[in-house]
Amino acid sequence: MRVGVPSEIKPGEHRVGLTPTAVREYVAHGHQVLVQQGAGLGAGYADEAYVKAGASIAPDADAVFSGAEMIVKVKEPQKVEWERLTQRHILFTYLHLAPDPAQTEGLLKSGCAAIAYETVTDAKGGLPLLAPMSEVAGRIAVFSAAETLLKHNGGMGLLLCGVPGVPPARVVVLGGGVVGSNAARMAAGLGAEVVVLERSIPRMRELDDLYQGRILTRYSTLDAVEEEILKADVVIGAVLTAGAAAPKLVRREHLAKMKPGSVLVDVSIDQGGCFETSHPTTHAEPTYTVDGVVHYCVANMPGAAPRTSSEALGNATLPFGLALADKGLDALEDNVHLARGLNVLGGKLTHPAVAQALVKDFVDPFGVWGGSKL
Repeated sequence: MRVGVPSEIKPGEHRVGLTPTAVREYVAHGHQVLVQQGAGLGAGYADEAYVKAGASIAPDADAVFSGAEMIVKVKEPQKVEWERLTQRHILFTYLHLAPDPAQTEGLLKSGCAAIAYETVTDAKGGLPLLAPMSEVAGRIAVFSAAETLLKHNGGMGLLLCGVPGVPPARVVVLGGGVVGSNAARMAAGLGAEVVVLERSIPRMRELDDLYQGRILTRYSTLDAVEEEILKADVVIGAVLTAGAAAPKLVRREHLAKMKPGSVLVDVSIDQGGCFETSHPTTHAEPTYTVDGVVHYCVANMPGAAPRTSSEALGNATLPFGLALADKGLDALEDNVHLARGLNVLGGKLTHPAVAQALVKDFVDPFGVWGGSKL
């Protein structure tokens, strides 16, 4: 198969869909890889490294899309990109369609097969292609919160870790999944007081056993959320419903009761955000303030660490990408978990959570949602 890797064009995005190491694996499987000139530079990979791995260098994105059958990216396609897609293309990338009707319509119109990293599953019910970026985002969220708390960045002027005789910041993490547990780990490691709100009791037991009381856990209810955010200096939103829009846990009316200069970091922003007042921001202009509360809502947090992120993402996506390149869409017949990554096919939505969020019908072309392959 002809596999194309275009440059990422979302503002502040420096990751790349395939590293040279991954390209060598595709070439070893007999595939042709076409990489846009300069696509890897932001992550530290020169064109020469791709050539050495066996790729060909294309002069621009038009050449990549016209020359490839399968497109491997990182972020969701922008308008100019989805307009290049056709029914002969397989798109393999993050999509986050639930809060993005414009992109959804563009992909449906293209006729392509679009497979979303964030809805591919595994045998344990996890999201293996979302996990590495969730790990990065959870850790970056704490660094970003610590910076935003400083006075010159709009925060209350609080040092996250405190100093002897002065207490540290109180960090409340909404969600104990991959993002939340990594955020809690980093915040606790930096010396903050950390509370994790979670609805899975087994997950809370895991966190309690792991941190031996260093991180406090609390069952997440409406009362608990309201109580904790009023005491928080930092709130990190880390909730996820696979494929669906994130629930709004912090409402506009809560902000007036929170500490002035406190910080909200919405890691769920790719799925619409879990704070009612959230809207996507960029690394160039990461924050804004509503009712005295500073919001950090960068929609591609891992893009700030493109070398680490590209390698981590590549390690996770490689087996699935090779399966698609080797077998095309027949790979979805063989792997129920990869098939659940399919969001769009032939102008139809194929993921129930995405369809529900967008109030559209969906089809189940590989029988992975009706129970026949469970």
